[in-house]
Amino acid sequence: MVTTDYVKLMAAYTNWQNINLYNAVDSLSDKERNLDRGAFFDSIHATLNHLLWGDQIWLHRLAGLPKPEFLAKLPMPEASSISESKTMFPDWQALRQVRKSTDQAILEWSKCITADDLEGELSWFSGAMQADITRPRWALIIQLFNHGTHHRGQVHAMLTAAGAKPNDTDVPFMPADFYDWS
Repeated sequence: MVTTDYVKLMAAYTNWQNINLYNAVDSLSDKERNLDRGAFFDSIHATLNHLLWGDQIWLHRLAGLPKPEFLAKLPMPEASSISESKTMFPDWQALRQVRKSTDQAILEWSKCITADDLEGELSWFSGAMQADITRPRWALIIQLFNHGTHHRGQVHAMLTAAGAKPNDTDVPFMPADFYDWS
């Protein structure tokens, strides 16, 4: 069962892990960051671009219209398709900055979500499936966080192979300054 506490925990985890990975990626050169490593989105940089794009798309869908102020402030992705998402922010510092802003938006959204926000269904046109889709909101909230965990795992593997050393990734090891465990 998805609860508001789950959403808050996963928002905090997302923020913690993105900081973890981006700090590790900072140890790489542009060439190393953009090297095709055989991953689905080729490189570390491209995968992080796609992940940001996905987070912004899901946050937009889940936050509803009109856009909340915290979401309206974010630069929305210019990429109109999954394949275009990997080149959304070619500049590393721009990608890093928008990632930080998006994580803050996810945290703010998680703090104001209610039990009612987990109920009902959400419908949208999926460009990936070329179809209208309707799913329970709670399942799509899981998708937001599961998608991030999946792609961060790919980035973690690429970083490890590149000799970078990301920190722990396990939820129980998340420091208290990211999540109030009390």
